[in-house]
Amino acid sequence: MFSGSYVALITPFRAGVVDEPALRNMVNWQIEQGSNGLVPMGTTGESPTVTLAEHEQVMRIVIEETAGRIPVIAGAGSNNPLESVHYARLAEDLGANAILCVAGYYNRPSQEGLYQHFHYLHEHSNIPIIIYNIPPRTVVDIKAETMARLAQLPRVLGVKDATGDLTRICQERQLIQQPFSYLSGDDMTALAYNASGGQGCISVTANIAPKLCAQFQTACLTGTYREALVIHEKLVPLHQALFREPNPSGPKYAASLLGLCSDEVRLPLIPVSQATKAEIHQCLEHLALI
Repeated sequence: MFSGSYVALITPFRAGVVDEPALRNMVNWQIEQGSNGLVPMGTTGESPTVTLAEHEQVMRIVIEETAGRIPVIAGAGSNNPLESVHYARLAEDLGANAILCVAGYYNRPSQEGLYQHFHYLHEHSNIPIIIYNIPPRTVVDIKAETMARLAQLPRVLGVKDATGDLTRICQERQLIQQPFSYLSGDDMTALAYNASGGQGCISVTANIAPKLCAQFQTACLTGTYREALVIHEKLVPLHQALFREPNPSGPKYAASLLGLCSDEVRLPLIPVSQATKAEIHQCLEHLALI
């Protein structure tokens, strides 16, 4: 099972191409800082605007550089199940520990359609699956009853919950009896999610403050919620600043201040405004990260 602080990795670019040295450096830095796992090629990795070859390149680099030290959950989501199967098989061949698969966006499937989408992926791949439920982006919501059906599939091992509904985990835990990894997909509400039975977070902020995010998740997992609250409140201004403009423009600018990579993003994303830059800079100084 997966637990703790997993990083929704940004994909560094330089002059329009994947910056391989920066990506390898980030992988090692994340491990040194105490992150529990890496998640390349999710939304934060700008998966919608990389080519198939780049998607494979990023997964290969992250898995290779990680070298089994911590788990890698590779992004393999698509609204086209054939494409998702392709990414799943690729992730398996490269040595990923699991895949992260988003609900069928844009197609707007029914609950039965969502179930069949993931069932097809499950039956045509051999790698553990974490389901990503993020209705604000996909316009469809995997209801608790559907998640419970999916949890019956042998290799559906957990959920990344970015529903914004903090009652959802309570509903799912009533229906899912077997071991299941409940991972928050939202840094701001991860404390409340963990207090309701969650076991970790696939975090954007961990790109920038991995040590604090790992300490926060450890406090939650050990039940020391007073300590977790102290860390959470330290991180709240950074959470807010990083999401002031569309993700991952904020995290990439912050990463550039840390010397990790450039702040380059791909259209239709654009760099953050001067006001947001100032806010992010202030947050990093306050946390003594720069």
